[in-house]
Amino acid sequence: MTDMYIDASNMVAGRLASGIAKELLKGKRVVVVNAEKAVVSGEPEYSMQDYTEKIERGDPYHGPFYPKEPDRILKRIIRGMLPYRKGRGKDAFKRLKVFISVPADLKGKEFAVIKGAENKLECKSIGLGRLSQKLGAKKSW
Repeated sequence: MTDMYIDASNMVAGRLASGIAKELLKGKRVVVVNAEKAVVSGEPEYSMQDYTEKIERGDPYHGPFYPKEPDRILKRIIRGMLPYRKGRGKDAFKRLKVFISVPADLKGKEFAVIKGAENKLECKSIGLGRLSQKLGAKKSW
């Protein structure tokens, strides 16, 4: 198995997630850094409302549970693009690691770029770090 290191800085979260899901299903291990710098396209107020509804949906004891931290939000977006209830998708999801900023042991690594995920948006957008801060995450990024 080969490892793939991806820097999520200034990447569109959905496009990044679909590229990562493809690589995971091919059998690669994927490590994503700088998850707080990924971007969600659209009006920031609408994005806030959309994610707030996802968090408040369901029962606080039985779920569904939706994360507030940027690394976990990105991981959840990627999970949505995998068949995570089947064996192949479960194995692929286990090969994924997502980090906020760059851990000390990954400094100096060569980071790949997912083609088509670069932020060339003409519309408004909000970063995952800022979004999670507005959602009430305990840390700020």
